Amino acid sequence: MNQERAADDLDPTARRIPYSEPMAGRPDEASPSRFRRLFNTLGPGFITGASDDDPSGIGTYASVGASLGFAPLWTALASFPLMATIQYTCAKVGMVAGTGLGGVLRQHYPRWVLYSSVTILIVANTINAGADIGAIAAGIHLLIPVPVAATIIPVTIAILALQIFGSYRLIARVFKWLTLALFGYIGAAVFARPDVPAVLRGTFIPTLRFDQTYIMAMVALLGTTISPYLFFWQASEEVEEEISEGRTSQWSRRGATRTELRRAGWDVGIGMLFSNVVMYFIILTTAATLHQEGLTNVQTATEAAQALRPLAGRGTEALLALGLIGSGFLAVPILTGSGAYAAAEAWGWRYGLDEKPKQAKPFYAVIIVATLVGMMINFIGINVIQALYWTAILNGLLAPPLLVLITVVANNAAVMGEQRVSRPIHIACWVAAGVMTLAAMALIATWL
Repeated sequence: MNQERAADDLDPTARRIPYSEPMAGRPDEASPSRFRRLFNTLGPGFITGASDDDPSGIGTYASVGASLGFAPLWTALASFPLMATIQYTCAKVGMVAGTGLGGVLRQHYPRWVLYSSVTILIVANTINAGADIGAIAAGIHLLIPVPVAATIIPVTIAILALQIFGSYRLIARVFKWLTLALFGYIGAAVFARPDVPAVLRGTFIPTLRFDQTYIMAMVALLGTTISPYLFFWQASEEVEEEISEGRTSQWSRRGATRTELRRAGWDVGIGMLFSNVVMYFIILTTAATLHQEGLTNVQTATEAAQALRPLAGRGTEALLALGLIGSGFLAVPILTGSGAYAAAEAWGWRYGLDEKPKQAKPFYAVIIVATLVGMMINFIGINVIQALYWTAILNGLLAPPLLVLITVVANNAAVMGEQRVSRPIHIACWVAAGVMTLAAMALIATWL
């Protein structure tokens, strides 16, 4: 064991990360409130699921609901098992291997696979983060008559301050409370007064069309819900959880107990369910209002909120604005952070949100540069909406090879030892990869 520990300590991907005690007190465990106890046990899976409903995702759902009505509602049911399976697999890889996906790829696969995956991830995440920063500012403008441009820089500074100066436990706790803002989108459906029979048909009877508009919408939905950045973030945050518990080197994190894996399964399942419920109600709300009124060319969550005011009232607009702000503050750090984790694991840098900036300069440099470049996108004349839409499409095209890679990794004995994923999960991962591949091929076919 000592030899193995020494070997791991020489490995740059297994560098020690200083251990800091979790925030003291843990009052939630003593609380009689069942909700508080459950909320306290939720971790990376729940945060990952909520971050999937970022402003760009919300804009995609609103656009699809406005243009296609209730027809796409069934995709929320269909995508849930795929999302849950993939994210649980990523969580298990991180927990068993003791390192994130970037570290696994670095140790076991060719460099071109590693560097191309990480580079594309960082580029796509930076564009997405820029659009989300603009969406936060737009959400604030919906509530307070402050110019959008005037709030972009303060929003960016606040996000960076949390990531740079906050501990992992503090950041995780803030993220969990930010997820509550997404309940605003569920509440907005109450004001929409949807046609119940039409909703039931759209939910339980799949609609399949082969025109370009419908196929592009399906690929955008899949690319938004099954996003590459979530794969890297999930695995890395499972590692962060173990580091915060004192397992500060890779050798000490290898392997996972049945209890730990069961906890991760529940955490991921609840997170993905929450994500899909929010997606479902956003499509429902915009289908019941904007689509019914012929307002089918909505491209952003902000436009949807503004268009809904005369149709469903000021209350709906306020709920959507709050959801936009909360989801943006949750998603931007995860977008830039997942790229930083992947880069640090790929190049063997010291990393972690419990690290001081001086001790992990390259890790924090990726976060800072990605956030600032994303902020500048809002000022230099790039059409953020078009960039965002094509980023969603790009994610839909890039996810299939990454899903294949994750499926292979999860069944690789050199990585997972005797804790490879079960046969049903292995098959489900291949199904997810196949569905994403077919969607991408269908999109290319419509272009040709």
